[in-house]
Amino acid sequence: MPERLQKLLARAGIASRRTAEDLIRAGAVRVNGRVARLGEKADPERDRIELEGRLLRFPQRHVYFLLNKPRNTVCTASDPRGRPTVFHLLRGVRQRVFTVGRLPYEVEGLLVVTSDGAFADRLLRGRLPQTYQVKIKGSLSESEAAALEKAAARRQEEPLGWRQVKPGANPWYEVTEVEPREDWLRTAFFRLGHPVEKVKRVALGSLRDPALAPGRFRELKAAEVERLLYEAAPPARLRQRRAG
Repeated sequence: MPERLQKLLARAGIASRRTAEDLIRAGAVRVNGRVARLGEKADPERDRIELEGRLLRFPQRHVYFLLNKPRNTVCTASDPRGRPTVFHLLRGVRQRVFTVGRLPYEVEGLLVVTSDGAFADRLLRGRLPQTYQVKIKGSLSESEAAALEKAAARRQEEPLGWRQVKPGANPWYEVTEVEPREDWLRTAFFRLGHPVEKVKRVALGSLRDPALAPGRFRELKAAEVERLLYEAAPPARLRQRRAG
């Protein structure tokens, strides 16, 4: 991704931005063999950037994306059955990226895609709440809702958060779990006599984006990345309050 040269020089640890600007003005910086001008942009992955004749090496800039996975796609780079993968949707992304966790083939919803292995590992090892919307056949009675909560309580320390979000003959429920398993939700509703018709993940922690259409993606803001890390591994005092 093209960035201003003074920013690139600062990120590479060559100089502060102000000093980098002075170097550019002095003609000490070349891009693809041509003397650079102040305000010019360059792409460290494509352009040859030199300082006083020395080729500069830049640390990799990790990328973080939020993708709304459409139904009937897989989260692997390729599929032996020839099914479409989410990586076909990431047009213009040149870095090697991977998904943080996976969603089943038939499930739609939010998915984080990144090049940062340490970030992905912290999310996967943490306790990041995830929220799904589930469309079931028929409405839950009060006794069935109580049975669902009891079944969830046996699975995890933290209580299941759920509410009806779309009424009707075949309503939608929103379910939040800290250690979610989409197959468990299907089984739990099926045992109550309400087969699941559709599932989509609508939130990762507090991160939602209802305007992001299926098949589209956007770059995560730095504050969103930090928030995901915080919510996956909150301070011990907050974890104790949740458990209590």
